[in-house]
Amino acid sequence: MPRRPDFPSRVSTPARADTSSGYRGTTGTKRVDVRDWLGGIRFSGFMAIMLGLVVLAVFVLVPSISTYLEQRQRIASLQEAVAVSQIEVDRLEAERDRWTDANYIASQARERLYYVKPGEVVYLVDNDLDEALLPIGRGPVSDQVQKTNVDWMTKALRSVTESGLAQSVVPTEDAAITPEPGEPTDSPTP
Repeated sequence: MPRRPDFPSRVSTPARADTSSGYRGTTGTKRVDVRDWLGGIRFSGFMAIMLGLVVLAVFVLVPSISTYLEQRQRIASLQEAVAVSQIEVDRLEAERDRWTDANYIASQARERLYYVKPGEVVYLVDNDLDEALLPIGRGPVSDQVQKTNVDWMTKALRSVTESGLAQSVVPTEDAAITPEPGEPTDSPTP
């Protein structure tokens, strides 16, 4: 078997192995003496120039390659955004096509605006919830001061900390707050 030119000329083998091929016994593994291989490398001026050019090429190409990879990621994310937008556009076009149908418009007017055709009678069921599901009404307010078993400091601290997290609507001065029937008011009504 001919030798490959990239291996060194000397191969370390056991005494029983065929020394001309470099193979050992029947296993087929090849042993290379690393010291001989490294000893065959000769450093020269040409080798130093080529090594310098390779290092320079790495320093020049790494930033452009990273820029290329960042731009490919940005392109991929923009293509994904375009695909999501296209799905939304298709959905809106389908809805627009539905609104050109007179039957769909009539059904939407019946559902949303409670329109009826002449001669029809519509029954709207108000307060159709079960009595058990209805919220419990407030009891009457007493004039006497009552003692509660609540830690007022904890409640006040919790109220202060949670007030910034609440998502409630604050009524404006223009909106009139009317008390429920039977509730006493703090100010006299005009």
